[in-house]
Amino acid sequence: MTKIKDQVIMVTGASSGIGEALVYELSKQGAKLIISARRREELERVKSNCQMPDQVNILSLDLADSFAISQKAKEAESIHGHIDILINCGGISQREKVINTNLDVDRKIMEVNYFGTIALSKALLPKMIERKSGHQVIITSAVGIISTPFRSAYAASKHALHGFYDALRAEHHADGLKVSIILPGFVRTQISVNALTGDGSKQNKMDDAQAGGLSAEECAVKIIKSIEKNKEEVYIGGFKEVAGIYVKRFFPTLFSRIVRKTAVT
Repeated sequence: MTKIKDQVIMVTGASSGIGEALVYELSKQGAKLIISARRREELERVKSNCQMPDQVNILSLDLADSFAISQKAKEAESIHGHIDILINCGGISQREKVINTNLDVDRKIMEVNYFGTIALSKALLPKMIERKSGHQVIITSAVGIISTPFRSAYAASKHALHGFYDALRAEHHADGLKVSIILPGFVRTQISVNALTGDGSKQNKMDDAQAGGLSAEECAVKIIKSIEKNKEEVYIGGFKEVAGIYVKRFFPTLFSRIVRKTAVT
């Protein structure tokens, strides 16, 4: 079992939502943190709210700029000499039908959620293999397994992450690498407010389902417990979200009928 205290942990998407909640809980437990997101001023705010701010380092990072990520990874490693745990939490969502979604929106979501995420994982991988130690954690979503209406690009990006990280785990298990795929359901964050519509503009409202979900703080505690237990795949959410994953897996035709009638916004 992994103890969080004194672990060097890098968290992307750390300026809001689940990422921000994870930073606070990890700081409380004594981790040495490197927190990343696009907006440095928001990272400064998060750092100042941490229980142990002197143990928090800020590294501005834009997941859409995959070409700059390898340099950012070197900067992250230089702070403490290595990264013990990478928590990939950055990403954007979508709310629109396929027919109304510009291809540029699909590309942007894939660039941030998939290519930016795997670029950082690849950049940090050599040092983890060299040390025969490392844990890569990916915060995907229940829609990484159960696609629902109005989230085609978002679901596609999360499905892609599952394919990549399952392969990564299998390839480097003998190198001491641990990989955890975390699938939250509805969590009360700003993700639906910031979700992209068909033309690339923000939705600017919270989904009813999102508003009724777990708090980010509850979700963060569950994620950290899963990391400590080295869980490979974890479902976090209410009964409906978790049950939906199993219905999809064992009764796909039934799931198809159910999801057509489910209110997901």
